[in-house]
Amino acid sequence: MKHKAPAVTELIRTNYCFIENNDDTSQHLERYLPSLQSDRDMILFFRDGNQLYVDPESDGSNGMDLDRIPWQTARSVSKEATMNDIIPLFQESDYIMVTELTGHPVGYVTAADALAACYQSHQYLEAYFEAMIETMDASVSMIDDQENTVVWTPGAERIFSIKAKDILGKPMPEFFPVDMLQILKTHKTGEGVFQKLHQPRPDIYVLINSNPIRLNGKIIGSVVAETDITSEVRLNQELFNATSKVHQLQQQMAHLNPSSDPFSQIKGTSKAIKRTVDMCRKIGSTKATVLILGESGVGKELFAKAIHDIREKPDAPFIAINCGAIPPSLFESELFGYEKGAFSGADLNGKKGKIQLAAGGTLFLDEIGEMPLEMQVKLLRVLQEKKFYAVGGTKQLNADFRVIAATNRDLEEQVKKGDFREDLYYRLNVVTLVVPPLRERREDIIELTHCFLNEFALSYNRLIQDIPQEVLLDLLHYHWPGNIRELRNTIERLVVFSSDGTIERDYLPLSILSNRNGKDLPQVVPTTGAFQTLQEELEAHEKQIILYALKMENGNKLAAAKRLGLSRATLYNKMNKFGIFD
Repeated sequence: MKHKAPAVTELIRTNYCFIENNDDTSQHLERYLPSLQSDRDMILFFRDGNQLYVDPESDGSNGMDLDRIPWQTARSVSKEATMNDIIPLFQESDYIMVTELTGHPVGYVTAADALAACYQSHQYLEAYFEAMIETMDASVSMIDDQENTVVWTPGAERIFSIKAKDILGKPMPEFFPVDMLQILKTHKTGEGVFQKLHQPRPDIYVLINSNPIRLNGKIIGSVVAETDITSEVRLNQELFNATSKVHQLQQQMAHLNPSSDPFSQIKGTSKAIKRTVDMCRKIGSTKATVLILGESGVGKELFAKAIHDIREKPDAPFIAINCGAIPPSLFESELFGYEKGAFSGADLNGKKGKIQLAAGGTLFLDEIGEMPLEMQVKLLRVLQEKKFYAVGGTKQLNADFRVIAATNRDLEEQVKKGDFREDLYYRLNVVTLVVPPLRERREDIIELTHCFLNEFALSYNRLIQDIPQEVLLDLLHYHWPGNIRELRNTIERLVVFSSDGTIERDYLPLSILSNRNGKDLPQVVPTTGAFQTLQEELEAHEKQIILYALKMENGNKLAAAKRLGLSRATLYNKMNKFGIFD
């Protein structure tokens, strides 16, 4: 580890004599006198109370007269001290005595030795650093505290076509737009980034890692490492264009010859989705109850349908019921059905419930976590006894169906809170399938985008030629809290607005645009120079956003409502509330 400063103990010299000012001082000096006279390199330390002195050239020629020796002030440190501890002490003395924790001396360190050791460490460090910089394939650049470029690797030269001799020592903002320099953001905020998609110039895309450079807690510069992915981005675009026609043909063929693969509707080739599909295939060989977990919008019903198709006969029914969409008062009749005259307003002929309709097939209980507690008891009894009664009925009916349940809630937490029955949870949780969110399978975004783009292009009779690189990068960079459902809605929005067949970045929702730009929506600053109440401030900024959307859509309220993710009626209500008139 020659590139690091040595330990203090590595620099200790032991050719010294040490005496203290006490009754035995003269005897001690007399004892060391032969050593001082025979060894010209021997130095003498003398402690007088709390003060330490040194005579580096003493040879004993002054005899016992200590007052006549030309003493210099010295300092002492414990042998546990570091180079950082002793370097400042050399401003007061060229000699530092090193002692045990008990105070007993073990040697000394000189300023000359420390300087030589630090210089050698610096030489090694500089040699390692220069070799590392020259060897690196990636782009690495650094700035100092004045934003001047201090490192510019060959990789940076290749990516940015700027020679090191032209940029080193000069402010980096002279060569790039300030708002595109992640290194400056890191330098000012102290926040690093990892694997962030970045665009330092309009024609270049990179993955960037950045970190501030700190010394003694103070930021003295910043460093970034960038990997050029421009070719990959362009290849993705070419792949998009090349596969668009393939997907169109696949969709046309699907209408003519429906696929026998139950998983044909589940798109993606990522490891996460392949692993989930493989688990579904294994589940398909059983009749076990399945609990599907996953965030809202990940496509839990698609997986439920695929499991049903793979383990049931072609004509077996698949009956889905959304437990969160049915009022508690109607839940029992929806699930069990009812006999004629069971209650006022009931169908005179009665009605079959979902359980009867699912006979010989699958009952899919979506959003099972929202099922009312009183219904959970009755469902559990049906699952255990395989028998039930219709509402108002006296005849016991057989329940012949398989159950697949799905939820985006934490059922274990609901059980602890008493919002979900523990016995029903364990009855449903025989086989668990977790569907990954879209942010964990980003490599599938391109394929899903193809599918949705072609689907809506056909639906709206729009000839979409291609999708711009910057839009595709926006989609890849977004975190998709609404998962595939949100992506599908976003693609539909792009197609709706692309009346001339051209997709533009401005058609994206504001949430996606603000995420990619690293900027928020209109900045929250006091609208009147001083803060009002929180509600007043929120309403003022909501009004600004609506005005901005109307301006973007040239006053078209329907288009503005779509851009804002609102219904037209909601937009009209808000316009009236805020006094926005034509």
